[in-house]
Amino acid sequence: MNPRAPHGLPRLEPAGLDGWMVRLFGTIDEANMPWLTALVRECEAAFGETLVDLVPSYTTLLVIFDPLRLSPAEARQQLMALLARLSPDEETAEAAVKELPVWYDASVGPELDRLAELAGMSRDAVIACHSERTYRVFALGFAPGFAFMGSVDPRLEAPRLDTPRRRVPAGSVAVAGRQTAAYPAVTPGGWNLIGRTPAVLFDRDRDGFSLLQVGDRVRFVPIERAEFERRGGDARPMEEAR
Repeated sequence: MNPRAPHGLPRLEPAGLDGWMVRLFGTIDEANMPWLTALVRECEAAFGETLVDLVPSYTTLLVIFDPLRLSPAEARQQLMALLARLSPDEETAEAAVKELPVWYDASVGPELDRLAELAGMSRDAVIACHSERTYRVFALGFAPGFAFMGSVDPRLEAPRLDTPRRRVPAGSVAVAGRQTAAYPAVTPGGWNLIGRTPAVLFDRDRDGFSLLQVGDRVRFVPIERAEFERRGGDARPMEEAR
């Protein structure tokens, strides 16, 4: 059992006739990840073909099973047994880091100057601050291939826009609160845009579809416009790329 869990956790919460929400933590913390990835691995092994889906988040894991092959009570019993013997995955300093090239520029990242103003920093300092960290993928959601990553330097923490945009161009790199992400496709969005990556974040022909997976380590690497375009990036300004 997780000794870091606060009183009352972990806790199982019903999520319909075919699911249980496992609540492991009460707050967002990168130290949660080894426990969540361990539980994902244990669920895959224990549930086998009765498992339909696993949806990890910052503090929880949603477990969806086949109700025709496993009752909610049986699934709950399995999860309780897993939690009783759960131990965290070992972290490895040598774990591969996935790099996302980013062209940081106000023409494709209209909130770059806003973050600089809020932080009392220059634009170049914001870029350095965002790109010098290695981020952990906490969850996938909102849109296919959209990876919620954290945590940004506290100086870059910024609230979402008061009014979300109707269309955010694919590849847009953004910050909201202590989180950062890149939009895999054109979608609505209210995060602060600071640049754009030419990386293809979601591809139906790719094994696993999403370039980024929960638990991945990610670093954003600044590149110039010429390199961005050479890699196939869409350099049209926000107004034209909508």
